[in-house]
Amino acid sequence: MAAVAAAERGSENVLCEAGFSERYLSYFTGEHKCLERTQVLKDEEDNKKIIVEAMDDIINKVLNIIIPPISLTFFLFLLPPYLFYKFLLSAVRSVFTEDVAGKVVLITGASSGIGEHMAYEYARRGACLALVDRRENLLQSVASRAMSIGSPDVLVIPADVSKVENCRRFVDVAVNHFGRLDHLVNNAGITPVCLFEEATDVTKIAPAMDTNFWGSVYGTYFAIPHLKRSRGKIVGIASSAGWLRVPRLSLYGATKSAVISFYETLRVEIGREVGITIVTPGLVESEMTKGKFLSKEGQLVEVSIMPILPVKEAAKSIVDSACRGENYLTVPAWVWHSFYWKVFFPELLEWSNHMLLMSKGSGGERDTISKKLLDLTGLKECLYPESVR
Repeated sequence: MAAVAAAERGSENVLCEAGFSERYLSYFTGEHKCLERTQVLKDEEDNKKIIVEAMDDIINKVLNIIIPPISLTFFLFLLPPYLFYKFLLSAVRSVFTEDVAGKVVLITGASSGIGEHMAYEYARRGACLALVDRRENLLQSVASRAMSIGSPDVLVIPADVSKVENCRRFVDVAVNHFGRLDHLVNNAGITPVCLFEEATDVTKIAPAMDTNFWGSVYGTYFAIPHLKRSRGKIVGIASSAGWLRVPRLSLYGATKSAVISFYETLRVEIGREVGITIVTPGLVESEMTKGKFLSKEGQLVEVSIMPILPVKEAAKSIVDSACRGENYLTVPAWVWHSFYWKVFFPELLEWSNHMLLMSKGSGGERDTISKKLLDLTGLKECLYPESVR
């Protein structure tokens, strides 16, 4: 210490001899001390960061050990009473279902398939309809039939849901015409079907996200203020492909996963003011899901031995579910159990889908096990509705 002090006095004497005034000498020594304090503070901050990171690591390791058994225990104890509660709630909702007579329902993708038959189902119950689709000529025929079935008023609005201004317009037109909005059914969608690596231009798949996901987001955004006023409901038509990984539907499944995630999060935000029913259909008779797709040669090929639900039955189940205020609906109901296989046996589910639905030889799409079983057993007559045999 004495040597250090002597060295500092020596440096001060040298500076004084060199002509530095006391003022400059004081400045020099003060800056030196300031730098020392800064270094000390920096070292203290580094030490704190190390301690915090160590604590975070310890906490996560502890949680990794204790959370799984605690969660499993709670699951085993809570599942029976929870299922009983769901059963009672379903029974109560079945008795006190919503009467939509005179209420206003806006349906996108209403020119065919699920959207078309939902329009007929709502019409049978006396609802006023606003039908949205790009194909105006088909919408007009749907509107005429809906009026004949029992809808008191049907409004046709040609629009493209992938364009935000179109979505703003069809919501405004419907509300201006009817004065209110009670149900919004986001059904419009397109299905890109191909093995991902065989897509000739991957950028051409982007419209699927624009229609399936953003089309639902845009319409929902502009409809929410009106639905809050009427304590209305949103029906989001997603797909079981949102969790069930099927070859040739990778991009389609991704868009529907996004739809499911969006509506689940939105329900957390506004679920007490606006009911949200998320629908995840399996194979349903429609333009998009007829159990067929186009091969590279342009031929229609059946690749699925899965039964196809008639669209009229699916539409009735969806409207019933919406009127009961249910959070989720899968049609046909048995498809929902594939979700449990995904959670508990994901590798087995992926292996079975690959075995059944991927080609084993040079025969292309026609050379799948599922297609061979369909041909050999003659099950098409039993599994497929007449319109898609």
